[in-house]
Amino acid sequence: MGSQKVKLLYDRGNDSLYIDLDTEPGVDSFEVADGVVLDVNAEGGVAGIDIDHASRRLDLNAFTGIEDRPRPEGGASGAR
Repeated sequence: MGSQKVKLLYDRGNDSLYIDLDTEPGVDSFEVADGVVLDVNAEGGVAGIDIDHASRRLDLNAFTGIEDRPRPEGGASGAR
């Protein structure tokens, strides 16, 4: 895992929360539960977690530091 801080990126239009965990880009992704996708980097580490229907699954007000914007382009599931 890189030395960057975890970033929380919320896309209101898609109600999707992306938890960006790594400075390395995701090269593959795996759906581990309905609407929950893990992006993995080249070393097999988790680069990020994408959660669909986030406002229905989580209390987004309980988190601090969520950036209200679409996910960046690129990466395995559009996470980078």
